[in-house]
Amino acid sequence: MAEEAETLTLVNAVDGTVDYKAHKVSRSTSGGWTSAAFIIGVEVAERFAYYGISSNLVMYLTGPLGQSTAAAAANVNAWGGTAALMPLLGAFMADSFIGRYRTIVLASLLYILALGLLTLSATLPSQSCFDSENNNISACSPPQLQVILFFFALYLVAVAVGGHKPCTQAFGADQFDGEDPEECKAKSSFFNWWYFGASAGVTVAVILVSYIQDNLSWALGFGIPCIAMVIALGVFMLGSTTYRHSIVDKDEKGPFQRIGSVFVAAFRNWRRSPSSVVIDVEARGFLPHPTLITPTNWKEGDADDCACSIADVEEAKAVLRLVPIWVTCCIYGMVFAQSSTFFTKQGATMDRAIVSGSKIPAASLQCFIYLTLIILLPIYDCIFIPTTRAFTRTVPSGITMLQRIGVGFFFHVLSMVVAALVEIKRLKTAEEYGLVDRPDVMIPMGVWWLLPQYFLFGLADVFTLVGMQEFFYDQVPTELRSIGLALYFSVFGIGNFLSSFFISVIEKTTGGEGRDSWFPNNLNKAHLDWFYWLLFGLSTIGFAFYLHFANSYVYNRRGKT
Repeated sequence: MAEEAETLTLVNAVDGTVDYKAHKVSRSTSGGWTSAAFIIGVEVAERFAYYGISSNLVMYLTGPLGQSTAAAAANVNAWGGTAALMPLLGAFMADSFIGRYRTIVLASLLYILALGLLTLSATLPSQSCFDSENNNISACSPPQLQVILFFFALYLVAVAVGGHKPCTQAFGADQFDGEDPEECKAKSSFFNWWYFGASAGVTVAVILVSYIQDNLSWALGFGIPCIAMVIALGVFMLGSTTYRHSIVDKDEKGPFQRIGSVFVAAFRNWRRSPSSVVIDVEARGFLPHPTLITPTNWKEGDADDCACSIADVEEAKAVLRLVPIWVTCCIYGMVFAQSSTFFTKQGATMDRAIVSGSKIPAASLQCFIYLTLIILLPIYDCIFIPTTRAFTRTVPSGITMLQRIGVGFFFHVLSMVVAALVEIKRLKTAEEYGLVDRPDVMIPMGVWWLLPQYFLFGLADVFTLVGMQEFFYDQVPTELRSIGLALYFSVFGIGNFLSSFFISVIEKTTGGEGRDSWFPNNLNKAHLDWFYWLLFGLSTIGFAFYLHFANSYVYNRRGKT
């Protein structure tokens, strides 16, 4: 019986994967939605923890830590950018050395430590630097120890995110065999349901945790995400016996070494004789696609000229083709950064009453982005994909990944127009009621005016965020899928840094000598509308370039999923 069971396992084995004991795995008893459910559960908790901090961070910085609006927004963007770029390091460590499973476990432990320190920093005794009754920043400064511990813990969270984010999603997608027709379709749906689960975690965080932070205690508001990550680690470990692990051949060169050798060889050949290297610039593409073909003296595997195979060259070309798409998507990331900074500060000045004597936290408005995702993603997966698939037929996901990204990009551009128009209305209302010099008084304009821009963000994310996740996972070499997803996260890292850079430059050039900058602490004298129009112009240019590059992109796999 044991031999029959082993034979059955080998017949149903999934090529290129093993279990946690390094044994062959059976398709029927491993991977699939069972394993993916554990991993999605971890993602729900991680997003709950991350947004439990980030969604209301600008209010903590301008409140207990006493920072100005511009400084707080720049700090939030800088931290968000770091958290989004760290996955590049985490993915490199996972793909090259310790594997995705171990990276997730280690990153989760670091996450728990960081959140514990963050909670500790909020419990330290401090002076009152924020007048909650009048919504004013007072002249005092918090203790230096509290500030140092807070920022140390905050950036430790960013490091933990770096190990967690690219590996959990790549590990989840690895539970589906792309060579099996049914599991291939399930893998495409996985990205939709992955983001659905993440959106659910974010929605609960921005509603529940931000309310606790604003009305009860910042320490409790930071402590609850810590507890969530402890539970998440336990859930992840429960699924250990069901996971599929990709096989890595230790005897072969790693993907970084193979791709790196291509570029080193190209550089060496160019230095010896620039004319000896033929660079194939494809007619439909903007970026050169180096084929590294030398004249007759070149031989595959020749250590003196190019110690790399044609397969290595093709891998390098696949990575290079991603660059123009990645660069243009960074503009999307810059616009994305505004929802957790200036959108939140706008909401704090408006009428947030829901019932007599009760106000919703300004940060909780971000939940409408993710409620939109929660509502629309099942419709997209269950209705939109089957409908469009009936027309396109050759595309399993209905429309191609780049088409999906482009649709969302358009809605993001439109969101900046709406945001600028609403901000003009808010400023006019403040002027009409004589509140320009009264930042402590609520503007008699319902916070629900902000909902259209939040809705457009959510609508854009249904298309672009999920599309980018699948694109950067699918279009890199198999061994670099964690790096592919890290490239996706780095879009928002660069976007956050770009936003921080523009805010800092604008703050310095428009302020000083008794003048108010575009971002004074009194938002009734601010020019957020001008900033939104600037973002509209930049994102329109970015969208135009994206369309050009997407139109010329050649997919490196069959299906254009």
